[in-house]
Amino acid sequence: MFRTHTCGELRISDIEKVVTLSGWVQRSRKMGGMTFIDVRDRYGITQLVFNEASDKELCDRANKLGREFVIQVVGKVSERSSKNDKIATGEIEILVEKLDVLNTSATPPFTIEEKTDGGDDLRMKYRYLDLRRPNVRKNLELRHKMTMEVRRYLDNQGFLEVETPVLIGSTPEGARDFVVPSRMNPGEFYALPQSPQIFKQLLMVSGFDRYFQIVKCFRDEDLRADRQPEFTQIDCEMSFVEQEDVISNFEGMAKHLFKTIRGIELTETFPRITWHDAMKYYGSDKPDLRFDMQFVELMDVLKGHGFGVFDSAEYIGGICVKGAASYTRKQLDQLTDYVKRPQIGAKGMVYARVNADGSVKSSVDKFYTQEVLQEMKAAFNAEPEDLILILSGDNCMKTRKQLCELRLKVADELGLRDKNKFACLWVIDFPLFEWDEEDERFVAVHHPFTSPKEEDIQYIDSDPGRVRANAYDMVINGVEVGGGSIRIHDSELQNKMFEVLGFTPEKAKEQFGFLMNAFQYGAPPHGGIAYGLDRWVSLFAELDSIRDCIAFPKNNSGRDVMIDAPAQLDPSQLDELHLIVDVKEEEN
Repeated sequence: MFRTHTCGELRISDIEKVVTLSGWVQRSRKMGGMTFIDVRDRYGITQLVFNEASDKELCDRANKLGREFVIQVVGKVSERSSKNDKIATGEIEILVEKLDVLNTSATPPFTIEEKTDGGDDLRMKYRYLDLRRPNVRKNLELRHKMTMEVRRYLDNQGFLEVETPVLIGSTPEGARDFVVPSRMNPGEFYALPQSPQIFKQLLMVSGFDRYFQIVKCFRDEDLRADRQPEFTQIDCEMSFVEQEDVISNFEGMAKHLFKTIRGIELTETFPRITWHDAMKYYGSDKPDLRFDMQFVELMDVLKGHGFGVFDSAEYIGGICVKGAASYTRKQLDQLTDYVKRPQIGAKGMVYARVNADGSVKSSVDKFYTQEVLQEMKAAFNAEPEDLILILSGDNCMKTRKQLCELRLKVADELGLRDKNKFACLWVIDFPLFEWDEEDERFVAVHHPFTSPKEEDIQYIDSDPGRVRANAYDMVINGVEVGGGSIRIHDSELQNKMFEVLGFTPEKAKEQFGFLMNAFQYGAPPHGGIAYGLDRWVSLFAELDSIRDCIAFPKNNSGRDVMIDAPAQLDPSQLDELHLIVDVKEEEN
């Protein structure tokens, strides 16, 4: 028996028990004739005591143990004279009677502790060591707990977990596919699924009624903090439902997760905001509502007074920052520089302070009378000591997005984005189509199987940009944690959708003929949603990146630096796959 107890299990009630523990050496301390060693496993840390006076040979062996050696000890549980209230086993220690070294260890490249001295790249290279750190392990334990609760909730709601294929055909819409060459079918390729979308719709045609899957998905996209080339979805679909049914069911799941994982009881119905209003008042389709600062449009107030920047602008809008009139000129200049960065692209920023007496002092005073400034103040419902920040531009949507970045930046500076505070909402009524300037055609905002709002079907031919989707996203703290839609189940409407998206009948049949054929055999009304498991876990774990809640993630270049992937293949493998790669040509 390697152990009778784990390293996080023993308590004061276990005193005098003879126990066997196994684990890794966390640290070692020699004090006079005593050696203290902390031994660690997944469950915690226990202090071991070696007494030179009792057994010098044993103590000498203990002094030769290095960090991360794997050891087994037998000893008696004793009460600690100097207790440690920072660990669960801090009231006890083990008086060691026997020591076995199960394996030695090279000196690790960084300290295996919560506050490590290892940088991101080094820790990713030795990820198997990084996973020994308790804060990283806790993220994966949280992930496990969440998946168990998801399965429990959905099982109670009558959902069946069904696995769908990983090797599928490439789809033309959406992000770029990862492709896999087929050895047995020369010149032909599989794709890795961006989502199980088509298969879950086929399951609804098959009469499964309620499906879910915790599934790996793949997208060959540029990476960022909340995006990896492979990620995990909680993928769900339901038959005989309308939008309200899906929203109600999965709002229930969100509340279940908040209660069971974070101990937070959410009793209020999540607010809903249309995509149009989200863009108008927050400049984002995933607004962070932990704080206010709603946009106020100022074209009617500030145009036509001789300030050329505003007079020629298509859009003028601003935010009111409560109690921030004390911002210094240096701070305001830093905000101006921030919005002028190429990533944001604003040309400048105008600011105004509301003084204690109610008067307004702005950075463009020479163009505006106090009467006009008071009218602007009233538009914001601004009060003394408030700060007003204004952006303008010749593109309404672009300027709103710039103002959104400013809003988030100020909120960060003022500490308004508390990770222990949660603001949940639904964004609904997305556009069904958006115009692609490069391809000069309409593309689907979500995917080509999203149903239009029934009252907007009349505009599909005449004004596609006006058509709203029967789609919905769940947003928490400015992060889209899930999204879905009611699907098209009528073949005629689906064909019309393909037509607007520029598919010829032949191309639509080639790509989606099997789905259209299935719809001929009685497709029920259906809809669903997919949650990003990685984003949910990072939200609950208060992480800045989903990478920290994935066991073996890729870096920002899409590489696994631990196993050095992707990598070149042996020429014989390329021959088997009927692929030719000219390395010299690639280098040139």
